[in-house]
Amino acid sequence: MLFPVGRFEVNLISPDSKTVVLEKIFKDISSCCQGVKQSDHFGFICRDPSESGPSQYVCYVFQCASESLVDEVMLTLKQAFTTAAALQSNKTEIQLCEACPMHGLHKLCERIEGLYPPRAKLAIQKYLSQLTDNEQAEIFERVQKLKPGSDQEENELVILHLRQLCGTKQKSHLHIGEAPQNAANSLSVGDITATSSRFKLDIFKNKARSSLTSSLENIFSRGASRMRGRLGSMGSISSFERQDEESPGHSPPGSPPAIHDDDPENGLHFRRRAHTFSHPPVKKRISFDGQLANQSKQAPLRRQQSVNPELLQGSNGEHRKRTLSGCSSDSVSGGLPPIPRRVSWRQKIFLRVASPMNKPSASMQHPDHSDGRELLPLSPRGLDLSLDPSGRLLPQAGDPLSGERPKRTGADYRALWKTAIHQQILLLRMEKENQRLEASRDELHIRKIKLNYQEVGPCSKEAQALWERKLTAPGRTTVPQDEEEMYRALCQGVPKSRRGEVWLLLSHQHRLRHKLPQRQQAPDTPYHDLLKQLTAQQHSILVDLGRTFPTHQYFSAQLGAGQLSLYNLLKAYSLLDTEVGYCQGISFVAGVLLLHMSEEQAFDMLKFLMYDLGIRQQFRPDMVSLQVQMYQLSRLLHDYHRELYNHFEEHEICPSLYAAPWFLTLFASQFPLNFVSRVFDFVFVQGTGAIFKVALCLLSSHEGEIVECDTFESIVDFLKTTLPALTQTQMEQTIAKVMEMDISKQLHAYEVEYHVLQDEMLDSGPLPDDSDRLDKLEKTNVQLKKQNMDLLEKLQAARQKIQTLETNVENFLSRESKMKHMIRSLEQERAAHQKTIERMRSCLPPDALTDVEMTQIKTGPNGKAKTVAKKP
Repeated sequence: MLFPVGRFEVNLISPDSKTVVLEKIFKDISSCCQGVKQSDHFGFICRDPSESGPSQYVCYVFQCASESLVDEVMLTLKQAFTTAAALQSNKTEIQLCEACPMHGLHKLCERIEGLYPPRAKLAIQKYLSQLTDNEQAEIFERVQKLKPGSDQEENELVILHLRQLCGTKQKSHLHIGEAPQNAANSLSVGDITATSSRFKLDIFKNKARSSLTSSLENIFSRGASRMRGRLGSMGSISSFERQDEESPGHSPPGSPPAIHDDDPENGLHFRRRAHTFSHPPVKKRISFDGQLANQSKQAPLRRQQSVNPELLQGSNGEHRKRTLSGCSSDSVSGGLPPIPRRVSWRQKIFLRVASPMNKPSASMQHPDHSDGRELLPLSPRGLDLSLDPSGRLLPQAGDPLSGERPKRTGADYRALWKTAIHQQILLLRMEKENQRLEASRDELHIRKIKLNYQEVGPCSKEAQALWERKLTAPGRTTVPQDEEEMYRALCQGVPKSRRGEVWLLLSHQHRLRHKLPQRQQAPDTPYHDLLKQLTAQQHSILVDLGRTFPTHQYFSAQLGAGQLSLYNLLKAYSLLDTEVGYCQGISFVAGVLLLHMSEEQAFDMLKFLMYDLGIRQQFRPDMVSLQVQMYQLSRLLHDYHRELYNHFEEHEICPSLYAAPWFLTLFASQFPLNFVSRVFDFVFVQGTGAIFKVALCLLSSHEGEIVECDTFESIVDFLKTTLPALTQTQMEQTIAKVMEMDISKQLHAYEVEYHVLQDEMLDSGPLPDDSDRLDKLEKTNVQLKKQNMDLLEKLQAARQKIQTLETNVENFLSRESKMKHMIRSLEQERAAHQKTIERMRSCLPPDALTDVEMTQIKTGPNGKAKTVAKKP
């Protein structure tokens, strides 16, 4: 299987069934690691959502071909996770508020991290007290079913269920001050304010409730039987009444009934008691007798709290559960209310309308004939109107208009049973027919996509009729037919809708006429057995899938049906032919085959091309066959198109530059698909000789344009880009020339010539010119080595000089820093001396200045300054 890693998800794709077996987004994956004992395994643990219940965690383990492949997968996953996290963080902003359920759970996990299990249990119980009664009961039941053996295990189970509960509540959570998105445009300012106020009120209620219960230590100590007994008391029918009539003028028609809190007689209300997990409140039960007593005053609206299922036997003998669906006006579509013993005629009409099996009788359409105290039957069978085998209604017993219904006999039941069986069989047949038609439609659509190309030369009606006769002839795969006749039919054209069948017929005829020796035949390994194995060429195949016919609709989808079929085909052949394995170029040949036939047929035709026609020789590691073909093409140009040959030789263009893709892919990598399909027609009859004829015709028809190109680059560009862009007329002209050309003798002669020249060169040894050239190259090599050594010595000397200079620079820098420090100290000393002189001058009397002519500061031998005064 294939394990592609995307930007935000991982997939497991089965190429055999063309389906995605496993698809997981990164957000659901919790951990991923490589096997310890089995290093060629890896796996990841992820969340597996379940439709019926909460999500579960599943571990998927995969085995790879080698340990190196597992290392590559793990590195790819690590890079993908990192990139996806960075993209997601830049893309979305995390919105949190104090009331977020997941935020509260995160705080709880932070508080209990590192605590002993009993203390962590107390913190968890305190958090549970903030939940509603139903949520507490649900978590308690789930934990007790698993029967934890210790406080640590019990805490882990509770946190697990809390994680599921908070994750569900977080999806519908509204942040503080945020209105619902779908109602943001319709709500008024007052409604938004009321919504936010109610939201804040709920927060305050939760905080107040948490203060009512300080500890839940007795939750798990009490027996599970007591809890079930408490919850069983809640399982009885509990509902409450609401007032649906007001005094005239207070409620408009169609408005919801009002609830009078002040009048205890109009509605029953109760105050919810503070409760703990092990003591859930039991709501007061209200019977239907009190409702019937006040039937004249009010019409009750019933809300289901918890209804015990009541088994009612239907007309067909099976038991059904009836539950009360709610108090809304559309409750008739949601289910049937519990049936009391005595109901009014209005309720009887409601039951008739609500049940799809019961049709109101004529007595119910007249209220004067009904009795309010009439007892309804406990089984809807008594109210059932049945159909006879012909589809007509049978009269109902007790109906005053239709009379008594006769009892059904065994024959009637057998007839009904046969009718039901017949209808079921018809439905199954119709379903199978629809599936077959859908599959046929999909197959036709895929076939239309595959063959979306224009024919080279329209196939005439005579040619179509001829191929129709040949494809339906008896013994077409066992009796050899005339080869010349097959070739003439091929020249008239092949209908593209039958081209795959024509290729199969041509391959069978070739195998009947030219049977290979046993050692040259392909291994007889079934295709499906090869698909079950692993190939070492998988990476190369996957890389080339996107490069094979990238513009074709069938192969353009990444890991789509086309690419997966191509992958299967290339993988199977790489396992079949271990010497060749997989080489670039085989994918184009296989792709053309897949466009015209199924996978198994394409695999058989690929074996025919590679083994029977010998194309696999040019894909062998030595590629000798391809060298022979390049020599043959050069000799053809030399003998029949000398000017073009000289032009190629002048610009040093060898055939391998432009013709190698033509021979390796049978022109499929560069030329239009309709032209390639026509080339394949002739390859199935003439083998690789048809490739030489097509190549020679293409070069000769564009000889003038090629000769006009005067540079190496322009010639190669013309051969690789301009030449393949053929028009419809050019394709038809080329195919017409191919039909008339016969170069089989020349090709055989050139092949023999190549082998003779090769033997002569091996026997005579190297030529004189080659020996002189070899001596010159050896001398040049010696000189270059000497120059290289000299340069290395100079490089080492230069590096040493650079190191010396760097050392000198460091010394100069250090001396410079010392000189700067000395200069700063001398400047400070000079400033100090100047201050001393100023003080000494200020100490002398004013008249002493006239006696002293000049004062000099000199430094004595001991480094101290002295003053010398001279008189006039």
